[in-house]
Amino acid sequence: MIIDSHVHIFPEKIKQDRSGYFDNEPEFKLLYNSPKAKISTINDLIESMDEYQVDISIICGFPWRNPEFTKQNNDIIIESVQKHPDRIKGLACFDAAWDGAPHETRRCIEAGLCGAGELAFYLSGIDKKALSCLDPVMAVLRDKGNLPCMIHTNEPVGHKYPGKTPITLEQIYRLAKTFPDNRIILAHWGGGIFFYNIMKKETKTTLKNIWYDTAASPFLYDSQIYDIAVNAGVADKVLFGTDFPLLPPGRYYKDIDNSNINSLQKEQILGKNAALLYA
Repeated sequence: MIIDSHVHIFPEKIKQDRSGYFDNEPEFKLLYNSPKAKISTINDLIESMDEYQVDISIICGFPWRNPEFTKQNNDIIIESVQKHPDRIKGLACFDAAWDGAPHETRRCIEAGLCGAGELAFYLSGIDKKALSCLDPVMAVLRDKGNLPCMIHTNEPVGHKYPGKTPITLEQIYRLAKTFPDNRIILAHWGGGIFFYNIMKKETKTTLKNIWYDTAASPFLYDSQIYDIAVNAGVADKVLFGTDFPLLPPGRYYKDIDNSNINSLQKEQILGKNAALLYA
């Protein structure tokens, strides 16, 4: 089974014309101002899933500042889950700083979604204010069965690109320590923090409820990233995620095949880990 755990879907009207959604939405403008930045609908996703033999996709929208944009995008996620119950699962997405975020989390979960994400702090990093904003959302997720929360992270070094946040490994680590009982998915390999799982003291416990997805990996890392994750002891915590439509699944399959991980580890990463997390 192949499960893509990181997919973005928008309403058809935004795909047709995104220009009316840039005002007072600096994060959306940052990522989607370029016409090269792809925007896809659920129909585009299903077509891609069929082409690349993806069984299930975990979809989300965008962390809009405008509450109406947020609800419209989340309603599309809910509608997609209802229309394709065997192939699509959904996450509630919103600006965590919005005072309505906890209510929106609860609304979406009660409508059939299975967690929250991709929550992002593109302009600030995950600072103390961000952690404070996340607190009531994390409480709702715990209350609803400890559902997962996917959070945008990135490596703090290297080349710049749209969406690379001013985040530090210390901030990511503090996130894990602040919410030790929540199940947290760190997008984009968690900025590399999984390496510290090999430390002898503290970190294994702190990172025990952390998962890592592979979103954008072909843009960021050599295929040996999979070998390093296995050697760090987190093969059961890595989730296949494409960040569709950023990249098609085939790019990831190639990297995985070029790694040295075994067939069981490939099965874990491509679907078994996500199946257990979203069971």
